[in-house]
Amino acid sequence: MPFSTADTRVSRFEPLATPRDVVAELPASDAALETVTAARHALRRALSGADSRLVVICGPCSIHDPDSAIDYARRLAALSRRVRDRCIVIMRAYFEKPRTTIGWKGLIYDPARDDSHDMNRGLREARRLLLAINDLGVPCATEFLDPIVPQYTADLVAWAAIGARTTESQTHRQMASGLSMPVGFKNATDGTVQSALDAMLAATHAQSFLGIDPSGKTSIVRTTGNPDVHLILRGGASGPNYDAANVGAVIGALATHPETARPVMIDCSHGNSNKDYHRQSTVFRDVLHAIANGQRGILGLMLESHLVEGRQQMSTDLTYGQSITDGCIGWDETETLLSEDFTAAVSRR
Repeated sequence: MPFSTADTRVSRFEPLATPRDVVAELPASDAALETVTAARHALRRALSGADSRLVVICGPCSIHDPDSAIDYARRLAALSRRVRDRCIVIMRAYFEKPRTTIGWKGLIYDPARDDSHDMNRGLREARRLLLAINDLGVPCATEFLDPIVPQYTADLVAWAAIGARTTESQTHRQMASGLSMPVGFKNATDGTVQSALDAMLAATHAQSFLGIDPSGKTSIVRTTGNPDVHLILRGGASGPNYDAANVGAVIGALATHPETARPVMIDCSHGNSNKDYHRQSTVFRDVLHAIANGQRGILGLMLESHLVEGRQQMSTDLTYGQSITDGCIGWDETETLLSEDFTAAVSRR
């Protein structure tokens, strides 16, 4: 009897809809494509210094309920119109949740939140939601975790992040080199920034790697490199890193290569808030104050924000508009922060 040495721990394979089929089912409207294109252009100008507005990326830590996400997007659409003279506002639309050990991995992987892991449904729900948000005139930001996912959703994403756990990954650096939008690399979970600096440099160069094409066929992917990369300071195990000394040191390190000489973004959550969502507002205001007083090299800020503050445990009876992953500030606090006077900070930039 012949021995079997392949796939001995795989229980089964299931067919996955191709990117081409999903995109054909859920095509981008002209309004959505206009939202994406305009936001990418504004972000590139902000990275180059041609647009002095601060970039603010805010929204749920991760989206588990499309209805509350649309509710949030409608409110953000109205708010972003009021502050567009001082902010480029992008909504967090995160569908993939990296895990240190185990847990719910996001809408794409388990949309029913019951361990059924219907990824065909999840990919469609993510794309459907991106279409709806962009149709409202609100551009979207996301974190790309699985390198296959961009083929399904990237045309509807204005800005992307590579997370602290994946910034060191060659796979993600290669993927970023071919993405069509600006990409931010987060510093490592221990607070160090060298891996993010290396990732930025790698992503600006042409790469060749294995992936899939729009038809779902395994392919050799060849890229031209992504010049629109930057660093995200998110703090770490060593503590916050948004203070003047850390920002100044990072700006100096970025300036050693013309490919990486870009302003940095400050994540108000994670290590910078010591994982206490209440502290996000303090970080946000501290950064605005620093810019107004001459701090150079800051592109913008990130906030984890939802309709209801805090977080809740996964259950069958969830509070509408409250995060099931990281704790978020509520809508009222978000509106207050974005409505504050940024004039001094914007003028100093």
